[in-house]
Amino acid sequence: MNTIAARPRRLPPEILVMLAGITAALHIGKLPPAIPVLQDELGVSLVQAGFMLSLVQLAGMLAGALIGVLADSAGLRRSILTGLGILTLTSVLGGFASSATELLVLRGFEGFGFLLVTLSGPGLLRQLVTAEKLSVSLGWWGCYMGFGTGTGLLIGPWLMQQLGWQGWWWLIAAVTLVMLSLVLLRVPADQRDNNPRSGSPMAGLRAILARLKIILGSPGPWLVAMIFAAYSGQWLSVIGFLPSIYTQAGLEGSLVGVLTAFAAVANVVGNAASGRLLQAGVGPRQLLYFGFAVMTLTTWTAFSDVTADLPWLRYAAVLVFSSVSGVIPGVLFSLAVRLAPDTSVVSTAVGWMLQLSALGQFVTPPLIGALAGWAGGWQLTWAATGCLSALGVVLVTRVGRLL
Repeated sequence: MNTIAARPRRLPPEILVMLAGITAALHIGKLPPAIPVLQDELGVSLVQAGFMLSLVQLAGMLAGALIGVLADSAGLRRSILTGLGILTLTSVLGGFASSATELLVLRGFEGFGFLLVTLSGPGLLRQLVTAEKLSVSLGWWGCYMGFGTGTGLLIGPWLMQQLGWQGWWWLIAAVTLVMLSLVLLRVPADQRDNNPRSGSPMAGLRAILARLKIILGSPGPWLVAMIFAAYSGQWLSVIGFLPSIYTQAGLEGSLVGVLTAFAAVANVVGNAASGRLLQAGVGPRQLLYFGFAVMTLTTWTAFSDVTADLPWLRYAAVLVFSSVSGVIPGVLFSLAVRLAPDTSVVSTAVGWMLQLSALGQFVTPPLIGALAGWAGGWQLTWAATGCLSALGVVLVTRVGRLL
């Protein structure tokens, strides 16, 4: 009889990288359920709450590509560790905040930490997995936002009842610190970690500018980034306006939170499927065409006057919208890695993609909100999102020529 106890299996490094992305996204999802509490306890206004939501995107919108260059230059594992460290510290300090201003400043730093993690993940996965498994891994990587934000939306209200909003902040900080420790211990060090640094600051600046020039001078990263912007602006707008649908249906607070969380998490289905489908030989263009077609049809179902008296049909359409459209980011992360002009600028390419994605998320919801205000309701929302889907299809056609 074998008396040697079996050792517990350790999570592979690539799984830890994916979990790091989900942990970073948890910091995005921790705020929305806390807004009513922050309004009561700190006097946060709706305008300030809106800025707290959007400040996380500000760093990506203004400097995504540059942060990607810095991640490529410093080392991908080191960048993930730095990002997790920033998120841990800001969440700890956030629990001690006594004003909206303090939370706003910390939220800006959280955006920087979030970007360091999410820009570095795809490039690090490329180093950790074989070429045969890369599409599947990147498909799963695309789930980080749906998993992280959905988890925050789902469990945040309940945990805040038990711990208060400060305890909720500190709990997420503890989870992030554990994740940082696991990455530090289990993910292989960057190849350059043990190499001595050389060169002047000016040489480093020239290297950064050279990486930016490579990305901005290549059509592939531009096209992938614009497609992501067309997708992300739609997704955030539809998910963000869900409470309007629920209110019209006569639903109340706690159920609204659960339904919104399920809609966000549904995005994971498409993300995960995209990698499997790419590995099975389905073309990226076909997946992107299908994703944008479904987005158009389901937003019409969710917002058209024709379905005004069918709130549960509208919600079902939103679930299909979120789940099927999830193939788009999964495919785009794969294309960003594939169309990067050089292996040394993968994070820069992903950074440029997320920079335009952040721009889409920053601009599209206010425009759709303004359209709803002008039309006196959400019945024209599908027309606006349909135009973005049409733009996405045109850009996908251009990408096809590069492939």
